[in-house]
Amino acid sequence: MQLNDFQNKLLAVLFAAGEPLEASRMAEALGLSLSETHGLCAGIGDLLDGEASPLELRRLGDSYQLCARAEYAPVIRQVLELKRNAPLSAAALEVLAVIAYNQPVTRGFVEQVRGVDSSSVVASLVEKGLVEEAGRMELPGRPIAYRTTAAFLRCFGLENLGDLPPVGENREDEDLSGEEPDGQLSFGDAMEMEEEGGA
Repeated sequence: MQLNDFQNKLLAVLFAAGEPLEASRMAEALGLSLSETHGLCAGIGDLLDGEASPLELRRLGDSYQLCARAEYAPVIRQVLELKRNAPLSAAALEVLAVIAYNQPVTRGFVEQVRGVDSSSVVASLVEKGLVEEAGRMELPGRPIAYRTTAAFLRCFGLENLGDLPPVGENREDEDLSGEEPDGQLSFGDAMEMEEEGGA
């Protein structure tokens, strides 16, 4: 299987970009429909997979990114002398999970779920580009809402938020009664409190 002219153009653009590109943007530039562009990109991905290429085409929502496969990360890091990124702290992962599964949410909501101040953690996630502001909620004080970004999807290897594992999956201690353990605040309780008291 060989790439056609449009696929070669798409591949060249994706290589030169080095970051996710929206399918609609590429479609407009090449005079294609959105469905044609998705189809051509799927064909590029299949070809790269079929030829065991060191490159892969990742779909991130409605965007695509040309990437090196994960197994080549060590040699790429060694040659380019890239420093390994510091892993996210347990607190950061916790905040990220609350936002990812309930977005858009306010910092107040995150703090009600976690029970601790989360302002510095939220700010850190925004700085890392994993979380972004998503406008203001229609609540008293009009607090800022937060949501995850395309970088979040890329970092966790997700095509879209629907790929997130179900909440409570593989939890052996899960209470099947649906009641929260004593002293625990459920997401529903936190949302009700937020609506009553604001962020």
